[in-house]
Amino acid sequence: MDRWQAMRVFVKVAETGSFASTARQMHMSAPAVTRIVAGLEDLIGARLLVRTTRSVKTTDAGSRYLQDCRRILGDIAEAELAAAGHYAEPSGSLAVTAASMFGHLHVLPLVLDYLDAYPGMHARTFFVDRPVNIVDEGIDVAVRIGHLADSGFTAIQVGSVRRVICAAPSYLQKYGVPSTPADLKHHRIVVSQSAWASPEWRFAEGQRVVVDPVLHCNTNESAIATASAGWGVTRVLSYQVGPALQEGALQIVLDAFEEPTLPIHVLYPEGRQAPAKVRAFVDLAVARLRGNPLFN
Repeated sequence: MDRWQAMRVFVKVAETGSFASTARQMHMSAPAVTRIVAGLEDLIGARLLVRTTRSVKTTDAGSRYLQDCRRILGDIAEAELAAAGHYAEPSGSLAVTAASMFGHLHVLPLVLDYLDAYPGMHARTFFVDRPVNIVDEGIDVAVRIGHLADSGFTAIQVGSVRRVICAAPSYLQKYGVPSTPADLKHHRIVVSQSAWASPEWRFAEGQRVVVDPVLHCNTNESAIATASAGWGVTRVLSYQVGPALQEGALQIVLDAFEEPTLPIHVLYPEGRQAPAKVRAFVDLAVARLRGNPLFN
């Protein structure tokens, strides 16, 4: 058995959660992938993967072995890159994903500065408000808001954001300032169809209020514009209304009842073996996002 190839196959199956996806990406047949993993398990004498109805997951032994495989393969990749002289300078194309509004406001400027710093590089941005499979969609770096599932990817926390409820001062003067979450039932509610939006708004200490939105917007920008115009109350992430708060167009209410903050992570799959193009962008993104007062 080619031990290094078997490790690579096992790592890919663990990352994709699929024998079929691994076979496609590694240009192998699905039975060949299955045989390699089975042979590796026989060689080690431990079960590394278990199938569920929807995916393939690592066992406890498999999770520990996955970490060791990544370290070993990373060391080999580093040695090969260094020997070939490809380790120091970014080259090729970089694919970056983030939520739509966050990507437009805070990731796109990073990508542009990165391209200025490395003129030979190309980049592709993928800013969408839905989960993106990093491996299947060929993403190099993701910026994620919210608590992460245990994917085994390298994740660096760069800050956090709040879930805030806000309205225009003119609206609050006309309709009053809510003093408790229950008061929201007496206000005009505007919601956006973002990934985390829900008619049930949650607050600290387990409080919950089911709101009856008067207006559903398909973008956060529309909901914010509606609230800024003095039409109603909306709930968004703090970074999305930073400029409106600074300009006095919006005012936060019920901040004493806010849920804990949501973390922001820069996420990438290769760990220590990440190529120079990824490490250079990650270093830039981490430094800039950590230095942004909106996230700290």
